[in-house]
Amino acid sequence: MLRFKDTVILSEINGFFTSSEKAMDTIFTTIRSLTFSDTKFGFSQACNHKYTNHGKLALLLLFPFFEVKTSWHYSNSGLSRILYCGKDVFYRLLNDSSINWRNLAYSLNMQLIRKVQKSTDSTNLNPTCLIFDDTDLPKTGRKIELISRIYSHVSHTFNIGFKGLFMGYHDGKSFFSLDFSLHGEKGKNQSKPYGFTPIQIKKQYAKKRHKTSMGSERVNDYHLSKIESMIKMIRLAITKGIRFDYVLTDSWFTCFELIKFIVTRRIGCHFIGMIKMGKTRYEAFGKSLTSKEIIDLLRRKKKTKRSKLIGYYYAETIVDFKGVRVKLFFCKASHKGNWNGMMTTNTELTFEQAYKIYSTRWSVEVFFKESKQHLGLGKCQSQDFDAQIASTTLCMVQYNILSVIKRVNDYETLGELFRASQKDALKLTIAEQVWLIITEILSELSEMFNVEIELLMEKLFAENDKLTRYLNLNSLLQAG
Repeated sequence: MLRFKDTVILSEINGFFTSSEKAMDTIFTTIRSLTFSDTKFGFSQACNHKYTNHGKLALLLLFPFFEVKTSWHYSNSGLSRILYCGKDVFYRLLNDSSINWRNLAYSLNMQLIRKVQKSTDSTNLNPTCLIFDDTDLPKTGRKIELISRIYSHVSHTFNIGFKGLFMGYHDGKSFFSLDFSLHGEKGKNQSKPYGFTPIQIKKQYAKKRHKTSMGSERVNDYHLSKIESMIKMIRLAITKGIRFDYVLTDSWFTCFELIKFIVTRRIGCHFIGMIKMGKTRYEAFGKSLTSKEIIDLLRRKKKTKRSKLIGYYYAETIVDFKGVRVKLFFCKASHKGNWNGMMTTNTELTFEQAYKIYSTRWSVEVFFKESKQHLGLGKCQSQDFDAQIASTTLCMVQYNILSVIKRVNDYETLGELFRASQKDALKLTIAEQVWLIITEILSELSEMFNVEIELLMEKLFAENDKLTRYLNLNSLLQAG
């Protein structure tokens, strides 16, 4: 567990910060409260390691708060001068294909979710949701393992990188990122699968993994379709004890295979997702109609309405979708606007209710934006696919830690909390530089007055709590 002898490391660093530096103090307290077992998640048990896995994991979680972008940048950071170790200490952990990062993330995230549930009132009546979406994770290295060319629907260009499919849990108030899978895009050009020639693919990093290793499982996930990966994530979430009312997706993921899986779950959950106004047919009004034909028919029957609450024009009808009874909503913002479609398996929902629930899907977009901006989501450039999985997992846990602190301590935004923590952490680096100047001055004074420097320090710091922090920092530096 993290509450182990390695907490001495966290306690000593945290001891530098005063109670007024609320952000860092709360982050340290939250990380120290998390527990996990080495053997359960496949961590190495070598007894000759200077730092245990608990300590290394704790340091990796602290990286963004001390402006450490990656393990490669650790040796040049202020944190490394407090706790000296080389980058290879972290690389060995991140590249370990035996570690079950998915189960580790669930273990830590479930602890964080329970922490929120205990600290907040039980009057939250908002529905809980699993939210799915994918995002571009661009890379710079062509030799990264399993890298491919991916199409960006934002910039409408092809870039080198991964597609990250993420599953988040919204408890009615806060968003927690729970699971993910990394994917490539093979494309239709058989002479250049994944956007590269066979020669370029041969030059990419390749790693031998045991067939039963966790790393091999994540490689297998890479080759699954996104729908298959989503179903696998939902099944695991239910197994881990996550209970939810709705699964939310955009139109890219709405399909019969996913809907059929959801409606057959015993926990009694439902689906809400946007639909494409395309060629998919539904049984409605005794006919087989496309979504465009259905809304045209509803318009002719004067079934369209206007919601004063939302300000949208809408129409709704219950249809049969390959044997599953679903409700379709059609909405647009103005008379001249285009109709958009939405589907739910809960036929009792009104348009306003469905719209309100679906609007929580925006929280996953906030997760993408803030994680990329503040936590370095997708910035790992390691050639090892296992390290890509590990760094993405750590980013998810870091975001969830901030999400808990933001909710419990009433920060307005996660960005505000992150900036506050970095401001606190910056004081540690500045203090280290100030301390070097102080020790030089004290050394000169001790020679001038022929007094031992240790005795001079004790007299100066004995009754000054603030200066005592610098003395503690000096002890920590010498210990490192």
